[in-house]
Amino acid sequence: MKHPYLNMGVGIYLSYLLLGMVNIVLASNMSFLSERLGVFRTDISLLISIVGIGHLLSINIAGKLSDRYGRKPLLISAAVLYAVFLIGVPTTTHFALAMFFALFAGVSNSLLDAASYPALNEGFKEAAGTATVLIKAFMSIGAALLPVFIAFLISQDMFFGYAFFLPAILFIGLGFYFIPVRFPVVNGEKRKEEMDKENAEKQASNPHSWREGTAIVLIGFFSVSMTIVIQTWLPTFGQEIIQLNENNAVRLLSFYSVGGFISVLLLAWLLKRIIKPITAMMFAPSVAAIFVFALLFAHDSSLVPFIAFFLGLSTSGIYQLAMTVMIQMFPNNKGVSVSYVSAAASVAFMVIPYITGLLTKHIGISSVFYLELVITIVSTALAVYLSRKIKLFSKIYQRDLNYKLKSLQKF
Repeated sequence: MKHPYLNMGVGIYLSYLLLGMVNIVLASNMSFLSERLGVFRTDISLLISIVGIGHLLSINIAGKLSDRYGRKPLLISAAVLYAVFLIGVPTTTHFALAMFFALFAGVSNSLLDAASYPALNEGFKEAAGTATVLIKAFMSIGAALLPVFIAFLISQDMFFGYAFFLPAILFIGLGFYFIPVRFPVVNGEKRKEEMDKENAEKQASNPHSWREGTAIVLIGFFSVSMTIVIQTWLPTFGQEIIQLNENNAVRLLSFYSVGGFISVLLLAWLLKRIIKPITAMMFAPSVAAIFVFALLFAHDSSLVPFIAFFLGLSTSGIYQLAMTVMIQMFPNNKGVSVSYVSAAASVAFMVIPYITGLLTKHIGISSVFYLELVITIVSTALAVYLSRKIKLFSKIYQRDLNYKLKSLQKF
């Protein structure tokens, strides 16, 4: 029997496939954009930061709108605004106007996150963790496809703007696709009763505090930071340090994205059978640290594609896991709960490109990946802290449960 929310899931995953393209479209076209807009290549990182500002300014509002009016209107609006961004940036020659269009991308990202994660959690309750982690798989597909398309445009000496126009057209198509699609009911008396019951059960079995919530938010921030550094600066590192030509440098993102895709598929399978989300949160960044170290000191052009692949393998899916855990720990008003982690992502989008742009301009591209090394280590430490807290809460809950059972047996 067909799943009642299969069409919804397909639309959401296709949206994130296109988002995978959007996330790297500015970094992948730095040379073209800097020439067209009359700015330095490193100034394009400011454009990426503006996306984060738009996300940060709108995410809390987007979460409230999602809980109040439902997920569908936000997904349709996100598709339209993404199209505006993708058409506007390559057609303007004014940097200030390009920054204005970049704000649209940030708002769109807020709408997409605030609607998609709760919708998948509500529509696929039996496998919520796997459903949300698969978002990263589709983002990886999009991020792997775009560099190939850009390489084709370069080889054919075609206008770089086509790399923007193609996802814009597809986003418009998705906006129309969502109109008749069925979504889970957000409001309503029956739904409210079900949510109240679920929330009471979750709060009873998963004690938590603001400290654990803060740890998850920080993990979300650093997981996105890891991805931003690689997606923004790996091609530049390939050109300046490894001495690759532009085509091969951009193709490193494809190796990274393929690794991310395989990682998420593996993670989705493991989450249903073997490991818990927090285990993956500890393991992944520690492995990433090893390969960032290898990237910094192994300057062999034949090794770098493999390092890029394993970086993708070890950095993908952490943000989605943080989203899942946050929803489980704070089930009331899922859209607002998601907005905290998503806000951390927007801060990363805003701060990390700007900081790394300064590092590249004043110190050099290698300094950016030393920062990446620090981020992976801090992420691992946060995950270890959170894991210990979760285990402690589990022991306390089990002890209290055993005490209650023994008390009942006396009667």
